[in-house]
Formats: sequence, C-alpha cells, structure tokens
Amino acid sequence: MANEKPIIKLENLTYFYPNSKTPAIENINLAIYEREFVTITGPSGGGKSTLCRIFNGIIPHFYGGKLEGRAIVNGIDVKSSSVSELSRVVGLVFQNPVNQIVNLTVEEEIAFGLENLMFPSHVIEERISWVLEILNIKHLRNRLTYTLSGGELQKVALASILALKPKVLVLDEVTANMDPYSAREFLKLLRDIWHEIEITIILVEHRLSEVLQYANRLILLNKIIIADGLPREILKSDLLEKMGIEVPPVTLFSKKLGVKPLPLNVKEAIRVFREWLPRK
Repeated sequence: MANEKPIIKLENLTYFYPNSKTPAIENINLAIYEREFVTITGPSGGGKSTLCRIFNGIIPHFYGGKLEGRAIVNGIDVKSSSVSELSRVVGLVFQNPVNQIVNLTVEEEIAFGLENLMFPSHVIEERISWVLEILNIKHLRNRLTYTLSGGELQKVALASILALKPKVLVLDEVTANMDPYSAREFLKLLRDIWHEIEITIILVEHRLSEVLQYANRLILLNKIIIADGLPREILKSDLLEKMGIEVPPVTLFSKKLGVKPLPLNVKEAIRVFREWLPRK
C-alpha cells in the first residue's frame, strides 16, 4: 500500500480529556487505507473508544479536551472540520444501540440522519430501501423500535449509519451485549457488507475468536500502539496474553503444540491439523 493515500492518517496524536492530566492516547501514528478491515483490541481504558471518537470528530468537537498532533480523515483535518462534515465520511456505531436510536419506528430512524443532512426525499427513500435489503431487515421497516430485540436494534443502528454511505464504518464493541450466536451472525453480516460495498471497516472488538478470520489487520492499543500487523503474525507473540486479552483457545492450543501455520479459528484448525498430524 506504499503508493496508496491513506483514508485516515494520524500523526503524533495525543489526547487529554477535560480536566485530565493523563493522556487517554499518546503519540499515535497510524495510517488506515481504503477497503481495509481493521480490528482494534486492547485492555479496558486503553483508548479504543477515544480513538473511534476522534475518527468522526466527536473528539474534540463535543468532548472538548486537548488534542495534539494531526488527524486527517479523507483529506479533512479533524481539528478544523465539524462533526457534520466528518459524519458523511465516517459512520460510528456504538456499543449500546439504545443510546443511538432516537426515533419511534425503524423507517424514521434510518431516515433521520439523511434528513438532517438535507438529502432529497427521493434519495432518502432509495437509501432506506437499499440498506434494508443489504442487511436483510426489510421485515423490520415499520416496526416500533422499542419492540425490537438487542440484536435487531444493533442492526437498525448499523442501517442508519450505512444509509449515509460513509467511506469508513467504525464499530465500537458492538457485540458486547450480544449472546455468542448473535455476535457471530452480526460479525458475518459485517463481513458480507465489506465484500459487497466499497467501505473501510474499523472494528473495536474483544471477541477475537470470531473476528480475526475476517480482519486483514490487527492493532493492539493500550494508550499507545503496542502492535500493528497481520493477525496471524501478532498471535505468534505473547503480546495479547501479557495485555490480559483472551487469545482464541484453538490458536493458543495450536501455538503450544508448535503447529504451523497458526490457525485463527476452529475451521482453520481442522484443516491445519489434518496436514500437520501425519508428519508427527
């Protein structure tokens, strides 16, 4: 990607929340490119949510505080832009959809952001139909939002962001309140979206067992960037264990046995072990 221009470029980025003398993130240098699927993980309080808020300008424009260094998103300087301008480029889905959904019906919720950005009515209708189709939630169109399950609410929150057709989709611990099955299905949906439309996905996630098979890049963050690279390469080290982050059990087991290449999930492990065992 040496010849590509990054869609997000952070240079020596440090941020202090108001009235805090300790930085939430410190000296972050990072380039993210179009069509990447990036997973960010790290311990609680390590700055993951802070980074997400910087990507779409909520920090510093809503939170205040002190932002040092440069943050450039799609050629836009975060410091001198507005959240309204950045929201056309970066869509942010939060951990708890209840905090994000403000309208009575699903259709109204999806239309809300488009209306605020003054899209014509025919475009709003087209976008609503399009996003309901790609997320396979057409049956929810006229439902009252307060009658939806947690997983359905998260899909509606995602729909309201995708309807804006951002270049970058940022998801902050979106599966945290889901059961394992719902989380797997939601992450598969993200994979399908990534394959279907031109979009960069940045996913803050602790369920590494599910997401690493989709991500082409893993970033370990604990106020500073600890590691940034291919998931399989980072998992070869003991960095995750040292940070208290759960390594996928099948990966950990395989690493202890010296299995190569290191599997990231059970499906990969079955294939790798079939090839590896006859040699032992």
